[in-house]
Amino acid sequence: MSFTPKHILIRLYLVAGGMFLFALAVMFKMVNIQTADGDKYRELALQRTEKMFTIEPTRGNLYSEDGSLLATSVSRYTIRFDAVTVSAANFEAGVGPLSSALSEMLGKPVSHYENILRKARASKDRYALIARNLDYTQYKTIKEFPLFKLGPFKGGMIAEQKIVREHPLGKIAERSVGYERFDENGYATRVGLEGAFGRYLRGIEGKRLKQKIAKGQWKPIGLDNIIEPQDGYDVISTIDINIQDIAHHALLAQLEHYKAEHGSVIVMETATGEIKAISNLGRTEQDTYYERLNYAIGESHEPGSTFKLMSLIAAMEDGKLDTGTVVDTEKGVWKIYDRVVRDSRRGGYGKISVGKAFEVSSNTAFAKMIHENYKNNPAEFTDRLRAMGLDKELGMPIKGEGVPVLRSPGEKGWSGISLAWMSHGYEVSLTPLQTLAFYNAIANDGELVRPRLIKEVREWNRTVARFEKEVLNPAICSQETVKKVQQLLRNVVASPEGTGHGLESPFLSLAGKTGTAQKNYASRDPDKLGYISTFAGYFPADNPQYSCIVVIHEPDKSVGYYGADVAGPVFNSVASKITSNKPVETRLKSLAVASAGLDLQYAGYYTLAQKQFEEVPDLEGMSGMDAVSLLENLGVEVEIRGNGKVKKQSVSKGTDLKGVKKIILELS
Repeated sequence: MSFTPKHILIRLYLVAGGMFLFALAVMFKMVNIQTADGDKYRELALQRTEKMFTIEPTRGNLYSEDGSLLATSVSRYTIRFDAVTVSAANFEAGVGPLSSALSEMLGKPVSHYENILRKARASKDRYALIARNLDYTQYKTIKEFPLFKLGPFKGGMIAEQKIVREHPLGKIAERSVGYERFDENGYATRVGLEGAFGRYLRGIEGKRLKQKIAKGQWKPIGLDNIIEPQDGYDVISTIDINIQDIAHHALLAQLEHYKAEHGSVIVMETATGEIKAISNLGRTEQDTYYERLNYAIGESHEPGSTFKLMSLIAAMEDGKLDTGTVVDTEKGVWKIYDRVVRDSRRGGYGKISVGKAFEVSSNTAFAKMIHENYKNNPAEFTDRLRAMGLDKELGMPIKGEGVPVLRSPGEKGWSGISLAWMSHGYEVSLTPLQTLAFYNAIANDGELVRPRLIKEVREWNRTVARFEKEVLNPAICSQETVKKVQQLLRNVVASPEGTGHGLESPFLSLAGKTGTAQKNYASRDPDKLGYISTFAGYFPADNPQYSCIVVIHEPDKSVGYYGADVAGPVFNSVASKITSNKPVETRLKSLAVASAGLDLQYAGYYTLAQKQFEEVPDLEGMSGMDAVSLLENLGVEVEIRGNGKVKKQSVSKGTDLKGVKKIILELS
């Protein structure tokens, strides 16, 4: 087929037309990109070269109640060098002095830093590392070094800030102070006070624009942030640093002595529920101890004999018995169905009162009296325990509070022996803090308060939020019952037969209950059988200021395992040291009300004091304090023996004072 000029011309027109249409399409697309899709593509281009980064705010400080730091945020800086932005003249003039200044501050040779800077210059490195982990003072200093002081563009200095959380107390209360961490998906792990009050502490994030440079690295653009971060608020906790230190070291010493697996101690202010100390220590493979888990709040376990207080109050409130009711301990062994309850004392205690059974912690007495009184209606017993709140969590802000276990008839796990076993702390489960809250309520005349870890949230000198006492139950039982069990708790320590008698101190009255619970008792292997040793109570017994619980898991059985021996001394040590560090405050109801007897005593002393003695006065019947004052004013050395009033004086009245240098006074 031959093509005529006409055919060729038509084909040229078609090709030209097609090219024209293609050009129109390209132009249309370009206009469309510049208009309709322009913002989209410009954003994509910017994302490849510039990106907005999050700036973490400075987290608020966590304080103890006296203003001591428990946790604080400090800035740490990484310094890098952009070798491209610096002019040749500025680089050559500043590289030597800058290297010398860096050497003096950071300790490495001048040649080390000059080599880094020149190598970066030669390779056009825009992100050369100079130093890491500098504090704020070092950062401020390095900004004024030669070359760097010219700024980020002329001097090439790049400063990257990160916030690091530090705990001034170190390992003490580390788990209770805790932390708040977020993973790459934004999932938070919250532990302790830091986690519980993170909403106040964490602040609001800021924004910073960075530019992408070589090797996928990002360099900050300019000196200022796009959005400035807002620092977190400060949180003032209820923790008392001194009490925390006392509790920590008392627990640690006992864990080490008994080679125990782990333990916890909590100290709480009776009236307010403020937690003054909370220590949790667990053993490592190297047989050292550290704050591993928050056992005090999170670990629910069978409380053992400390639950006898709850059982006794329930039975007294239901009118089943009183402290004077007599119960037969059955020679220390009482059988129920195919199970046997035993007392720690061989042969039991004979027939004793309920009050005495509590003091000596008789398992047979409690198992027998609770079973016999409630066997026809066991729900009455569990309903009373529930009415006292023993089935409820305390609602602590710290995550992971252990769930109480308190079964009722008909529920899984309930059997014919449940009443007897529950009576002395088995088949029930409480955390140490839940047990302490109940004991604190007894110390607090029946008022159950929620344990509290926070006092105030502050922004500088402005109070953002204040947290007050929360009453969970104004009366867990009658005042009559409260007063009776308060006396029994005192007798546990004060009575010669009380299980806590070895803890009694002549300088401090204690009240509480020992507990020794078997652990892993279902195992037939005796080596796996362990114990939980507990002491829960309050002090001073006559005017409770603090409640305290000590729980120690799996002490070495060859060393000891009874609650009075293992946990009790920690309670005693904490109580003694706290009270010895606290000033004694005496309040007079009215200064206007005077005692006639005191007035007469003072009048007699005043009359004697005005005399000009030449002979030893008659001191018999005078108060020891007045007699000492009188003799010392006469220039005579005094030695006193005993307390009270003068019963006898070593130098007879009427003796010439000139030859008397010392008088011994016997008081009674």
